[in-house]
Amino acid sequence: MESKIIRRQEALEYHSIGRKGKIEVTSTKPCKTQRDLSMAYTPGVAEPCLEIAKDPQKAFEYTAKGNLVAVVSNGSAVLGLGNIGALAGKPVMEGKGVLFKRFADVDVFDIELNTKDPDDIIKACKLLEPTFGGINLEDIKAPECFYIEEKLIAELSIPVFHDDQHGTAIISGAGLLNALKIANKKIEDVKVVCNGAGAAGIACATFYVSLGVRMENVILCDSKGVVYEGRTAGMNPYKARFAAETDARTLADAMKGADVFLGVSVKDCVTKDMLRSMADNPVVFAMANPDPEISYPDAIEARDDVIMATGRSDYPNQVNNVLGFPFIFRGALDVQASKINEEMKRAAAFALAELALEDVPDSVCRAYGVEKLKFGREYIIPKPFDPRVLLKEAPAVARAAVETGVARKPITDWDAYTEELERKLFPGREVVRRIINKAKAKPKRIVFPEGGNEKIIRAAQIIIDEEIGTPILLGNPELIKTRSKNLALDLKGAEVIDPETFPKREEYVEAFWKIRQRKGISRRDARNLLLQRNYLGPMMVQMGDADALVAGVAQHYPDTLRPALQIVKTREGIRKVCGIYMMIFKDRVIFFADTTVNIDPTTEDLIEITECTAELVKSLDFEPRIALLSFSNFGSVHHPQVSKVQEAVRMLKQRHPDLCIDGEMQADTAVVSSLLHERYPFSELNNKEFVNVLIFPDLSSGNIAYKLLQRLGGAEAVGPILVGTEKCIHVLQYGAEVSEIVDIAAIAVVDAQ
Repeated sequence: MESKIIRRQEALEYHSIGRKGKIEVTSTKPCKTQRDLSMAYTPGVAEPCLEIAKDPQKAFEYTAKGNLVAVVSNGSAVLGLGNIGALAGKPVMEGKGVLFKRFADVDVFDIELNTKDPDDIIKACKLLEPTFGGINLEDIKAPECFYIEEKLIAELSIPVFHDDQHGTAIISGAGLLNALKIANKKIEDVKVVCNGAGAAGIACATFYVSLGVRMENVILCDSKGVVYEGRTAGMNPYKARFAAETDARTLADAMKGADVFLGVSVKDCVTKDMLRSMADNPVVFAMANPDPEISYPDAIEARDDVIMATGRSDYPNQVNNVLGFPFIFRGALDVQASKINEEMKRAAAFALAELALEDVPDSVCRAYGVEKLKFGREYIIPKPFDPRVLLKEAPAVARAAVETGVARKPITDWDAYTEELERKLFPGREVVRRIINKAKAKPKRIVFPEGGNEKIIRAAQIIIDEEIGTPILLGNPELIKTRSKNLALDLKGAEVIDPETFPKREEYVEAFWKIRQRKGISRRDARNLLLQRNYLGPMMVQMGDADALVAGVAQHYPDTLRPALQIVKTREGIRKVCGIYMMIFKDRVIFFADTTVNIDPTTEDLIEITECTAELVKSLDFEPRIALLSFSNFGSVHHPQVSKVQEAVRMLKQRHPDLCIDGEMQADTAVVSSLLHERYPFSELNNKEFVNVLIFPDLSSGNIAYKLLQRLGGAEAVGPILVGTEKCIHVLQYGAEVSEIVDIAAIAVVDAQ
């Protein structure tokens, strides 16, 4: 469980060390020269101004309006702190801006208004409308917040969203949909008790009704007890909507026989006995922060059938608003929506609920320090750091905006929009997505010798869903079936083969024996070896029953590579295979070779490594620009290790005059184009885009470089990609994650094409 200990001094230092606060404004255009200055300001700025004056919609094209949200607050109801005022609430609003940017690349100005008058807030927002693409109301107390939001939605033509109301409602609503699946209850039949009649409580109750809960099945409670018909004390029009015909007067009365408890109130107001009085499989959303209405340990002790969520990150099922507002605004801004309507909110909830049913990537599990997350009582809501939330929720919201007619810039190609989102937040994935799309154009059969491995099963499902190819899983069919069922996967479209009952066994034995009969292998040996999946898999590729092999997730690299190379030959004219990593940085992609196979390559080896790498790079639609690396720059050092690289460069230029290649050079010379241009203007790599292929002089340097950049430099490493074989053989690194297996499978398909 994640520690929640945040010490006062640590928090103060976090906000004060270095540049004060948490945000800054940066320019998105160059401003280094007089010409840049003239373009940014006067006289160049006049042109977009005139265009916007003629057509106000052009503001979305020529300014940041379309990606800019105002977080507006008067600090009257700051979570956990109360009415601390506008200025004291500013750190919270800055933090909100950080979350918008981090999770959805939405820019934010925080606007703290020093007023308690709701009409002042309304007027200020109306005056600010030309600046922003949307307004996020934050930490404004009830009931004023309801009035402010209603008026602004009616009077502004940009989305207005009070997150304290709708954020909690949407996220908990997604949890409710999934909790009722587990409890096997219909939403229209459940009795819901909501404790807390402020902004979040009333919004949650209202949203649950929009999801299908019957109004007559909702009981709302506040600090005075049940909100019932005829009550006058502490009432307002928003509470009055939920005044129930009931004899219940206390929270304890209301909870008897209830199916769902929703708490947005105060700590410890629910006892174990009150929880025991609820119906079977009770759904308890105790979301008071930092201490819930009943603690998670107390709830579990009271009822072993409880399905519980809280607002805390150190217990399962955190209802965290960051799962909502960044992605809701992302979708709304991208279609230039005039408002965020109920359909868009429901779309967000359904998208989150559906995502929780899907297999969870290893990277998400690792981020939360758990081995596995799987839909069930302790996982009904996706985790905030799950990158798939953006790709599921924002398109769902945008689509709902288009379908309900509030989008001024409708989207028609939803696949392209999702890919655009992927590029926006995860620029490196654009390259992988391009490879996957290329693989999908002509899918192939991929054999996985470790077919019973859980990661392979999960990867196979993604390969099927993405239509990358047809997985062939080698292993015990019953084991694979059981494991896929436990993972809630169906694997329809995959082929499962049991090596012991493989129908072509004798044909394969004869073929394998002919390949290895002069290497000390008898027919009997061949028959026994082909019971091993590491031999059967490569033989399926050799015999044409599979187009590519991907293996090695549970074995060390040499143990997987060796059997494959005993069966599949190197390509004609190639003596040795090599391993390549595609290193994806924020602004570029560079291929590293050799990183996994050849310990001390000779000159001829370096030539083959370069030729094979160049072919791979071209097959992935990159134009290779190659630097052969050394500790010397163009003859600055005389040493045998330098000489072999120099000779390789000389011979490569003779053999491939059309190839953009140079060396020997040091690593910084290769990757910093200004160094190359200033110091070595004669290099053939000058006046080109950055170098995208680095050939290392030995395995040590290549292996060390890619691992350091992956672990410390923030690069995404896709590989190893094995090249030089006659057939498509790809060996994974031991312990590869599911996403890495899918990436290599896509590359294998492109290779096989």
